[in-house]
Amino acid sequence: MTAWVRLAAVLELLPGVLDSQLRRDAELTHYEYYVLAMLSEAPKRTLRMTALAQRTNATLPRLSHVVKRLEDRGIVERFPCPEDARATNARLTAAGWKKIRATAPGHVETVRQHVIDVLTPEQITQLAAITGAILESVDPDGNLSAVYRR
Repeated sequence: MTAWVRLAAVLELLPGVLDSQLRRDAELTHYEYYVLAMLSEAPKRTLRMTALAQRTNATLPRLSHVVKRLEDRGIVERFPCPEDARATNARLTAAGWKKIRATAPGHVETVRQHVIDVLTPEQITQLAAITGAILESVDPDGNLSAVYRR
C-alpha cells in the first residue's frame, strides 16, 4: 500500500513541477514541450500527425489543437505528407528547433533536481526496471516504451 500511495503522489505532483518550470521559463506546457521533443528527435524533425499522436499518447483532435497553437507561434508547421496525400506531417521549424534547444537545459535541470539527483545510481537502475515492468503492463503494444529504447 505504501508503494502504491507514494507512486500515486509522484504521478500527481511531478507533472505540475515539470509544467510550472516550462511555463515559467519557456511559455510551454509540459505536453507542448513533449511534442517538440518528439519532433526534434525524428528524422528531418518531421513526423506524421498519427505517429506523433502515438508517440505522445494523444488523440488526433487533442494533438491537432496543440499543434495549431504551436503553429500560431511559428515553432511547428503542418504540411501534406508527400508519400500519402491523405496524411498530414508536422515539422519543427527553425524557430522551434531554437526553442527546444533553449528550453531543454532548464527542463533537464528540473528533472535532475526532482528525480535523478535524489536517487543513488542503484536506485536509478531499479527505477528503470520498475518503470519498464509497469510500462509493459499499461502499454502492451509498446507505443510509448519503444520511444525510449536507445
